[in-house]
Amino acid sequence: MQTSIQSSVSFQGVGLHSGLPACLTIRPAGVDHGIVFRRVDVTTKDADLAARFDVVHQSPLCTRLENADGVSVSTVEHVMAALMGCGIHNALIEVDGPEVPILDGSSDAFVRGILSSGVQMLNRPVKALRILKTVSVARGEAWARVSPHDTLMIEFGIEFEDAAIGVQKKTLNMSNGSFIRELSTSRTFCRKADVDMMRANGLALGGTLENAVVVDGEKVLSPGGLRHADEAVRHKMLDALGDLALAGAPILGHYQGMRAGHALTNDLLHALFADPANYEWVNCDSSMAQRLPGAGVHWGEIPEVA
Repeated sequence: MQTSIQSSVSFQGVGLHSGLPACLTIRPAGVDHGIVFRRVDVTTKDADLAARFDVVHQSPLCTRLENADGVSVSTVEHVMAALMGCGIHNALIEVDGPEVPILDGSSDAFVRGILSSGVQMLNRPVKALRILKTVSVARGEAWARVSPHDTLMIEFGIEFEDAAIGVQKKTLNMSNGSFIRELSTSRTFCRKADVDMMRANGLALGGTLENAVVVDGEKVLSPGGLRHADEAVRHKMLDALGDLALAGAPILGHYQGMRAGHALTNDLLHALFADPANYEWVNCDSSMAQRLPGAGVHWGEIPEVA
């Protein structure tokens, strides 16, 4: 059945790029509401933004939603990954500014808040998006594709010159609570040279060594080092799940990304939905539901940070 959270939960932090204080509250919502962001600081324009791929204003650094009135919310991917990874289908997300708080740069705090709030089972079956044909997109050497599969598999590969990252590949089945165990604590990462360039251009003003993994050649500059030896590729998989959640429903399919980012995954969803022969909507029975992202989550059990 469709789900929502049991009670509201709030998060305080700063926006990654603005450096300004940011507050986000996830509230329960009813059947077929989906995930909707609401800018509570906006009073003279439409303040609501459906969490959908077709309202994404593409950016290389984050996923940004923007409605027809020009109202936007940036860096939605980590909270979207948390909701999908915990199996939450309906929620109203209130934000008091243009950015979601970055918190520690992962989905960990969002997952903890969602799990502590509890799940609310709603009286309507959940619909899933089942992939029927392989769809691929590419930009230069980067590519992404989705193909038929009986669950959601995410496979990702990255290649960086910095030895602290290097070449990493990983594949995970997103059911059985694996997002929470394997991906949710993995933080966003960047090269020190990229941080210097972004700061020079007025970006990443809220970024610190506590909310991002910063590398410089062989060195990991962030205190405490890595949470996983392959934390970088795990975070890219986390981002991919959050961006795929903008399909508006759980996906049954095999996602593969190589050097892919937010914009390319968004390109993939546009290509997927461009042809109705690529997919079908299915009402999930109990057997199918066990294969969806978020299946097998143990509510009330708060995971430990690696």
